[in-house]
Amino acid sequence: MFEKDKLEEIRQGEKEFHDGVEKSLEKFPERKEEFANSSSIPVKRLYTPTDIEDFDYMEQLGFPAEYPFTRGVQNTMYRGRYWTMRMYAGFATAEESNKRYKYLLESGGSGLSVAFDLPTQMGYDSSAPIAQGEVGKVGVAIDSLADMEILFDGIPLDKVSTSMTINAPASVLLAMYIAVAEKQGVSKDKLRGTIQNDILKEYSARGTYIFPVGPSMRLITDVFDYCTREVPKWNTISISGYHIREAGSTAVQEVAFTLADGIAYVNAALDAGLDVNKFAPRLSFFFNAHNNFFEEIAKYRAARRMWAKIIKERFGATNEKAMRLKFHTQTAGSTLTAQQVENNVVRVALQTLAAVLGGTQSLHTNSKDEALSLPSEVSVRTALRTQQVVAYESGVADTIDPLAGSYYIESLTNEIEKQATELIKKIDDLGGAPAAIEKGFIQQEIMQSAYDYQKAVDEGREIVVGVNKFKAEEEAPKDLLRVDPSVGENQVKKIEALKAKRDNAEVEKTLKALKDACNTDENLMPYILDAVHAYATLQEICDQMRSVFGEYKQTVSL
Repeated sequence: MFEKDKLEEIRQGEKEFHDGVEKSLEKFPERKEEFANSSSIPVKRLYTPTDIEDFDYMEQLGFPAEYPFTRGVQNTMYRGRYWTMRMYAGFATAEESNKRYKYLLESGGSGLSVAFDLPTQMGYDSSAPIAQGEVGKVGVAIDSLADMEILFDGIPLDKVSTSMTINAPASVLLAMYIAVAEKQGVSKDKLRGTIQNDILKEYSARGTYIFPVGPSMRLITDVFDYCTREVPKWNTISISGYHIREAGSTAVQEVAFTLADGIAYVNAALDAGLDVNKFAPRLSFFFNAHNNFFEEIAKYRAARRMWAKIIKERFGATNEKAMRLKFHTQTAGSTLTAQQVENNVVRVALQTLAAVLGGTQSLHTNSKDEALSLPSEVSVRTALRTQQVVAYESGVADTIDPLAGSYYIESLTNEIEKQATELIKKIDDLGGAPAAIEKGFIQQEIMQSAYDYQKAVDEGREIVVGVNKFKAEEEAPKDLLRVDPSVGENQVKKIEALKAKRDNAEVEKTLKALKDACNTDENLMPYILDAVHAYATLQEICDQMRSVFGEYKQTVSL
C-alpha cells in the first residue's frame, strides 16, 4: 500500500479535483445531487487509493482458489473451462420439454436446468383438483418416475450436469432422477448436478412450501447425509438468493439473507451429526444478476469472502473445499419488461457480463419475451448465444478476476461485506434465519425494499427504459409460446394408465414403509427411492409425509 505521505498527497489532489468539478458543474443546475446503488450505498464521484487504504490485499484479496476466495474458487477459472451454460427450461409435458433440452444441448448448452410446474413444486399430481389450470404452465409436469423417464429419454445422465429447481418435494424428484439414471445403467456416484432444496427462502420470499420448518429441515439434512455417502458429486442444495432478489430485496439483503439461510442449514446438518468438512463442499448457492453492473460484481466477490470466513471461523472447518462458495447465476427476471421487449436482450447481456466478471460457476440467461410468456425457441437461442458471445468473443474470460484492484470495486466489495455482516448479526440476535422468518423480520425487510424501489420508479427517480421514460408505440409481439390447455387432461390420462398397470400392492407397501419411517429418526431417502421405483406418484409420496408432518401455515403478521 501507499506510504502515509503519499496518501496525503493523493488526498490533496482529490480535494483540488473535486473543487474543480464543483465549479464546472455550476453550469448544470439540474444535475443529480447524489448517486447510490440498489443497497443505498453512496457512489462517489471518484475513487482513489484512499478508499481502500486499510485494505490488506494479501489477507482479503489473495489469489484464486485460496482462502478467502475473493478472486474465485478455482485456480484456473475460465482459463481452464468456461462456466456451465445451464439454460433453465421446462413446460407442458415431459415429451415437449425433452425436445427443448435436446435442442439446447445441440445449440451448445453444457448443462440442463429443469423448471417444474406449480403442482409439482407443491407436491400435487396433475389430477389433483388444486392443480386444475396450472398443469405445465410455468414448468414441466412430473407426476411419477414414468414422466421423469420421458423427460431424460435419450439424454445420457453420466454426460450432462442437471440442476433441478425444486424445493419442498426435492427429495422425491432427486429420487426420481437417481432411478432414471439407474435405468440408463448410470451409477449414483457418476451423477453431477444440483437440487435447489432450499425451503427457507420459500417461507420468506417465494411461497412454494409444503411441510413445517422442522420436518423440512429434516428432509434437507437427510439429502445431505444420503448424497455424501451415495451421490458424492451431487450438490445437495442450492441456497438461493435469486428469489429473495426477485421479491424485491437489495443486493446487500440478497447476500445477507442467503448466507443466513446457509448458516441455518449448516447448523441443522451439524445437529444431525454430520461433519462440516464432508457435507459443506457439496453446498452450492444461487444468485441473481441484476442491473447495477459494478454492484453485482462486488456482490459476488463479497459473498465468496464472507462464506469462507463463516465456514472457517464460525464452524471450524479445516477442509478448504468446504469454504468455497460455488454459485449458479440467473439473470434477473424481475428486470424484464413487456414494453419494448428487445431492450431485454441488452439487459440480459449486461447482467451476463456482470455474472462472468463476478466469477460464476454456471449461468442461465433469460429470454427477451419472458415478461409475456414462456420463451420461444428462437428467443431461448438468443439468450444462449448471449453467453457464447461473452465467452468466445469478448475476451473477459481470458484472465481471472480482471477488475480486482479497482479502487471502486474493492471499496464496494468491502462495503457490501460490512453491511451484509451487520444484517446477519441482526438475524443471529433474533435466533437465526428460521426464527427471523417466523417473526416476519426478513419478509418485512424485503417488502420495504420492494416498496421503496417501486415508489422510486413511479416517481421517476429510477428510470426503466421503455416503461417510465423513452416510451414508444408498438404492436403486441407475435408468435408467443402458449401451453395447450389439453396438457392437463393428457397428464390425468397418463396417471390413470400408470395406476392401472403398476403393482399397486407394492406401491402400498412402500408408501406404508415411508409413513412409518417418518415417525422415526431414520433417513427417509431410501424409503422415498423404494416408492419411486414402485411408480408411486409424487402426490402419493408427499401425502404420506403430509399425514405425519402436517403442512406449514404462514402465521406472521406484517
